[in-house]
Amino acid sequence: MELLNEIWQTARRNKLRTGLTGFAVAWGIFMLIVLLGAGNGLINANLQQSERFLTNSMIVWGGYTSKPYQGLKENRDIDLNRNDIAMTGMAFPDHIDDVGAQYVSSVTVSYGQQYLNVQLAGVYPNHTKIDKVEMLYGRFINDIDQRERRKVIVLSNKQAKELLSTSSLTPQISSLIGQHVKVGAFAFQVVGIYKEPENGQVNAFTSYSAMKGIFGANDSDAGRIEFNFHGLTTEEANEQFEKEYRQRINANHAAAPDDENSVWLWNRYTQNLQMQTGIGIIRTALWIVGLFTLLSGIVGVSNIMLITVKERTHEFGIRKAIGAKPWAILKLIIVESVIITTFFGYIGMVLGVAANEYMDATIGHDTIDTGLFKATMFLNPTVGLDVCIEATLVMVIAGTIAGLIPAMKASRIRPIEALRAE
Repeated sequence: MELLNEIWQTARRNKLRTGLTGFAVAWGIFMLIVLLGAGNGLINANLQQSERFLTNSMIVWGGYTSKPYQGLKENRDIDLNRNDIAMTGMAFPDHIDDVGAQYVSSVTVSYGQQYLNVQLAGVYPNHTKIDKVEMLYGRFINDIDQRERRKVIVLSNKQAKELLSTSSLTPQISSLIGQHVKVGAFAFQVVGIYKEPENGQVNAFTSYSAMKGIFGANDSDAGRIEFNFHGLTTEEANEQFEKEYRQRINANHAAAPDDENSVWLWNRYTQNLQMQTGIGIIRTALWIVGLFTLLSGIVGVSNIMLITVKERTHEFGIRKAIGAKPWAILKLIIVESVIITTFFGYIGMVLGVAANEYMDATIGHDTIDTGLFKATMFLNPTVGLDVCIEATLVMVIAGTIAGLIPAMKASRIRPIEALRAE
């Protein structure tokens, strides 16, 4: 207790020195936590987007020819057709698993006096594997719906709520299950309600066969093809598969085999590989910058502790002259360094966590509307408690070592020499 009181009195007499030491410690830890938190916010937002999709899946849609071929001019629109769907399922059995398609059209959905305009997507049952859908009530489109061209519909929870909103007490959205809604001029039975994602495109869903039979006036346009695959584990293997697949599609549409604009491929596996590489680079860069920031704090603490010990050499001489042992002087410097560094390190840690929470409460809820979907660019900028504690311990150890070396020298100096020190 006496030692702590002595350290407190020393700190009060040297407010500037103590404040500079504390600022160096707090600033280093604060910047490390904020930098890592900001980086984690960006990374978490990207990971959240990727979790909505099946990694080993691919989306294919038509583009336009960029070069003449077999007497045909460039800039021809390419619409995928049923032959392309069939070819996809048969030509690559070693890699492609479930093949489906998606055809989207804008429709008006009404129930009673309520109506809303939605994007209705006709899909195969495998769509929930490729674009994950969280069902709240009922079910998604199944094989029987597809085979029998059933006029069934799956709505989002917000779409269902809008259809049920009236001036009276709004019933539960689950009450829509089994009811019929009007889609254009046709009656569709509601078989499921899914949770609308916070980010991404929001559709209502029906079977692909019913969608094409009712709204697909141009039978040659199959919409988009979507499938999942296996056995393509490297970027090179994926590039080779994409090249061969594009050549097969191009052959169906009299396009040049090497024309990459005629068919667009969204390969989520290679996208994921690139994202993981990018995340690794970001994390490495953040740690390098953060460690240099922490190092600047360590240098600051070290310099101040060196000056502190030098200034107190005269004091140490007096202590030794009245009988203080070398260990007593060493203990004083060590305990003072540990207390000051720990206290201000905790302040820096708390302020860093508070700054991360502020970022999450402000820009963490902002979304960017791309026109096709909304995306969160910043999410949950947190840093593990272990990182915070380790950073503080590094500061404590660095400050202790910085003060210990000159303190050991000062503790061994003879009292008469110490008393002569300026």
